Amino acid sequence: MDYQATIAYLFNRLPMFSRIGAAAYKEDIDNTVALCAAIQNPHQQFKSVHIAGTNGKGSVSHMLAAILQTAGYKTGLYTSPHLKDFRERIRINGKMISEEFVIQFTEAIQPQIAAIEPSFFELTVAMAFDYFAKEKVDIAIIETGLGGRLDSTNIITPEVSVITNIGMDHMNLLGNTLEKIAFEKAGIIKPSIPAVIGEILPETLPVFQQTAIHQSAPLFLAAEERTVKDYHWQQEGFSVTIEDLASQEEKTYVLDLGGIYQSKNLLTVLSAVAQLQKKGWIIQDDHIHSALKQVKAITGLHGRWEILHRSPLLVADVAHNEDGIRQLVQQIAMTPHQQAHIIFGAVNDKDIDTVLSLFPKSAHYYFTRAQIPRAMPEEELLQRASRAGLKGKAYSSVNTALYAASLKAGKEDMILVCGSVFVVGELSVEAVRSVWGKEEYKGSIFDALEIAAWSFFR
Repeated sequence: MDYQATIAYLFNRLPMFSRIGAAAYKEDIDNTVALCAAIQNPHQQFKSVHIAGTNGKGSVSHMLAAILQTAGYKTGLYTSPHLKDFRERIRINGKMISEEFVIQFTEAIQPQIAAIEPSFFELTVAMAFDYFAKEKVDIAIIETGLGGRLDSTNIITPEVSVITNIGMDHMNLLGNTLEKIAFEKAGIIKPSIPAVIGEILPETLPVFQQTAIHQSAPLFLAAEERTVKDYHWQQEGFSVTIEDLASQEEKTYVLDLGGIYQSKNLLTVLSAVAQLQKKGWIIQDDHIHSALKQVKAITGLHGRWEILHRSPLLVADVAHNEDGIRQLVQQIAMTPHQQAHIIFGAVNDKDIDTVLSLFPKSAHYYFTRAQIPRAMPEEELLQRASRAGLKGKAYSSVNTALYAASLKAGKEDMILVCGSVFVVGELSVEAVRSVWGKEEYKGSIFDALEIAAWSFFR
């Protein structure tokens, strides 16, 4: 098989959560254990950092990877889902896994696929671990896919376990209370391995404390070690001043990642870095400062309050659950603009009514869907939004919605694309350039990922 045939095989042969939802979810890690045993347990051949959480785990993963790479370490990075190219999930020093390795691994593991019948995610995890081991990375940042306790990645023994936060998401699989969800995420805490918790709530802190005690794992609460003293936007990027609560020393970091929520993620990153330093990893202040200024360039992270065009302001953000949208709405309010035009699409297993209730009623809405089976139909989304007091129309694809928004938006307006990784991933460079002209286009996520075109009139 060539690369395209291999990817088509993986997508179509194996159950894929991002496309079909809960039917692809396995309630144990037995398949991953069996797959990795068949390839000499590659996860035991490299150091790692394990990251879980409802929101922020992708940004934290990319920031940590950028810092470790800048410090001189050969750094693997496993994240999900991807925006356009499957290979985005598996990187070393920012470079995506080769097409040849994807082909060879898939061909070599055919007997196990037939015998074990793994999910897409289970196979992807085994592929990433095998790649990192064969390429002899110094350390790999491993992001969980869903939950933690039963996540396929949870066969590693990391240097540090990190849990960014807990919110209401995937309740049909992880539980319908914060305590239950926290229990699943806390499953990545390993015996005697330091655990960093990014954000705590009264409902979740006891869960983390009890798990840490049970595992004899040192527990570190990022928000009790440091605090955000100030933040503001400047030409160089998003400037955040952090105070160390023990020493009262203040340091200012400049991030190339926009979004006020990154200030919380930064606290988590700094706490995790401190634990790595205690374990002997040589990471200096200049490594941290330098890496945070260029996370996107180093690791290829996109879709986090990403400004794609100015005048009108076009922003893409992959926020999709209650907590993520709540922070996104706060960001909208803080961003100068006259009228907001919000392009929104969602998958059908989210608490959509709660999410829709958070959006400003004064915005113009363009309801759409990603081209995956799990997407909520745009007409149903429109009906539910109408009940929430939101006014807009339905569009069959994100780019038809973008075209419609471009016709209405004035130069001082803002167009925001959000609600799903898959909606953001289907934006096309051709769409943006056709609307505003190539000379005005601010290259970013589209060029970086070479997202395939979607016709305006599909």
